[in-house]
Amino acid sequence: KPPSMPRAKFFPTLDFYSLVSKTPRGSHDIELSVLEVYNNEVWDLLARDCEGAAGGVKRDVVSTNTGTSEVPSLMHERVQSAEEALRLIGHVLHLRARNSTLVHADSSRSHLVITLTVTSKGPDALDLAHRLQSTQQGWRSQRGRRGSSGRLPEAPTGIPCPSPCPRPSLTQAPLRTKLHLVDLAGSECVGMSGVTGIALRETSFINRSLSALSDVLGALSEQRPHIPYRNSKLTHFLQDCIGGEAKLLVMLCVSPTQRFLSESLQSLGFGTRARQVQKEPCRKKSGATKLK
Repeated sequence: KPPSMPRAKFFPTLDFYSLVSKTPRGSHDIELSVLEVYNNEVWDLLARDCEGAAGGVKRDVVSTNTGTSEVPSLMHERVQSAEEALRLIGHVLHLRARNSTLVHADSSRSHLVITLTVTSKGPDALDLAHRLQSTQQGWRSQRGRRGSSGRLPEAPTGIPCPSPCPRPSLTQAPLRTKLHLVDLAGSECVGMSGVTGIALRETSFINRSLSALSDVLGALSEQRPHIPYRNSKLTHFLQDCIGGEAKLLVMLCVSPTQRFLSESLQSLGFGTRARQVQKEPCRKKSGATKLK
């Protein structure tokens, strides 16, 4: 049975395409990548191995000269609509690491990161980027192991420019905007989940990476001079969206039952720490044009 895909998790994807659709046709390209952090290792779920078999390919996280983090050779698929994006996401969910515990028969054993990257071209690029950032406020009100994979066809090229076209000699440099959708594996109490063997090792890595993320949020909220991003590959990869000028929205999943009170309180404590992070106001970049 394929894993379920609650639509509430992917409402941002629908809003993302709703905003992009309001820009002139052909003024943007959208690509999607999917990776999971399993036992503190990064796996590219859109890639195939050397024999062409689906199942994910191991990648690494590196820091660039500009201080940002990236995953070299990470596979990207071009997607033209929200339906295409959701269909591809639903397809790769089959690849995510899962295991059975006493608490959950189909427990996720990894952190899943879905990234939508839009490359905007033309005079509306900056405006689109600012609108994509501000849309996160609207998502608050909208809450409500591996298999085969295939490539989606690429978008047609040569789309005519709507009239009036911008002057070819005076154009704005392309602007890249990213939206990360992160589904974290939940923290786990071994005494309650009853895991042993491989699942026990998975639990150890899940809890350690969540602890590393909590440490990063704590360091940011206290404005410490050193932020321990590299203590986990999860935080290393998410460095750009946790810190800097990026906007961060955390949605918690808690249980209303007395049995899971301790876990619910831990989750709320995590959310409180995230809420205490004070981001610097975004500096609006100059809309100056670039001569070619």
